[in-house]
Amino acid sequence: MSEKLHINLIGGKKIYFASDFHFGMPNPNSSKEREKKVVNWLENCSEDAQAIFLLGDIFDFWFEYKKAIPKGFIRFQAKILELTEKGIDVYFFIGNHDMWMFDYFEKELGVKIIRKEVELETENHSFLLGHGDGLGPGDGIYKIFKFFFRSKLCIWLFRHIHPDWGIGLAEFWSGSSRKSGEKHPEQFLGDNEWILQYCREQETKKKRDFYIFGHRHLVLEIKLESGAKYFNLGEWFTEKGQYLVYDGGKIEMK
Repeated sequence: MSEKLHINLIGGKKIYFASDFHFGMPNPNSSKEREKKVVNWLENCSEDAQAIFLLGDIFDFWFEYKKAIPKGFIRFQAKILELTEKGIDVYFFIGNHDMWMFDYFEKELGVKIIRKEVELETENHSFLLGHGDGLGPGDGIYKIFKFFFRSKLCIWLFRHIHPDWGIGLAEFWSGSSRKSGEKHPEQFLGDNEWILQYCREQETKKKRDFYIFGHRHLVLEIKLESGAKYFNLGEWFTEKGQYLVYDGGKIEMK
């Protein structure tokens, strides 16, 4: 069952949604430039944000050892801490690339880590939010891998690899996956979009106004037969960076 959140927007405040920054790829220099762009975006959001939802794959790889975390990304972490200390709620969904997040961001930066889909309600609208990996029909092989990777056994095994080796192995694996993706870039699958099918199925169980996901690296805004809308947030590593902003009345992709 999905977690439930309720937000009462204070006058003039907004909710922001973004995903798939993939910090760390494809190399340190380009990642650092993207990190600066995201930090600048977060600074702009801070002027009127009541809550910010980061819907997964913020990092191209992340693993928290008991005494170590991947180095870098300090600008981003400092900005997140600044936001939470201002009283802005930051929700951090784990994705398929950063599923091994545990409690570091919660304890040190004051964010809320989300591990599954979330139902969000405001005074005027209802949402279903998530990263989007493993939803809908198909992709059976990935769903098996996802189950294993999130298992306590897998986490225990990886934690016993030295960080230099473990992070290096993960970066190599992620790079190989990315090269494969470059040969077969994301394409819109029409009615065969798995997350779209998932949204339609969910609508038969409970009516909502908006469905917001990442993962697909495509910017999508699709109106369902019921009138609800499915948004996919795209990505930030080849595009300018897309995000959704909700002001209590309307929702808009920017």
